[in-house]
Amino acid sequence: MNTSFKTVEESAVTISVLMLPSHTNFSGKIHGGYILSLLDQIAFACASKHSGAYCVTASVDTVDFLNPIEVGELVTLKASINFAGNSSMIIGIRVEAENIQTGKVKHCNSSYFTMVAKDDSGKNVSVPGIIIRNDKELQRFHKSLKRIEHKKERNAHAFAVRFKTDTEDLYRNYKVKLDMQ
Repeated sequence: MNTSFKTVEESAVTISVLMLPSHTNFSGKIHGGYILSLLDQIAFACASKHSGAYCVTASVDTVDFLNPIEVGELVTLKASINFAGNSSMIIGIRVEAENIQTGKVKHCNSSYFTMVAKDDSGKNVSVPGIIIRNDKELQRFHKSLKRIEHKKERNAHAFAVRFKTDTEDLYRNYKVKLDMQ
């Protein structure tokens, strides 16, 4: 078992990328899929830096697109480890876009990735714990614990749900028509 610890700061990663026309979607804004790719890359970098091992994405727990990103803006992604388990880590990522002409910065995205450390044969490996040094890091740790708890509840609930098809009252407020065969 790995009994070492690292500070959150030791594993933090920041990258900045200029948004180009080739990154746009059909409406001329930066494509969400491109941002997701950057999120996955920085989550990998942060998790690998913390664990010292190759890491894979186990889940993307939250991706909230808050504001559109424009061509020509400088996008900065900041990743930090919020939680370390046995082999898994929760990486929190904040995305900001800066208009480099005006200097105006907007918060565009917050995301949480669960990453798992692997050895060369693909088996899970133990990761170092985290050393929490300030209130912000402690708050992120506690929020991660809540996310883990909610995820377990959702997963348990998903198996317990029984769907009703015998009453239309249940579906009245939704855009759905049952045509079960």
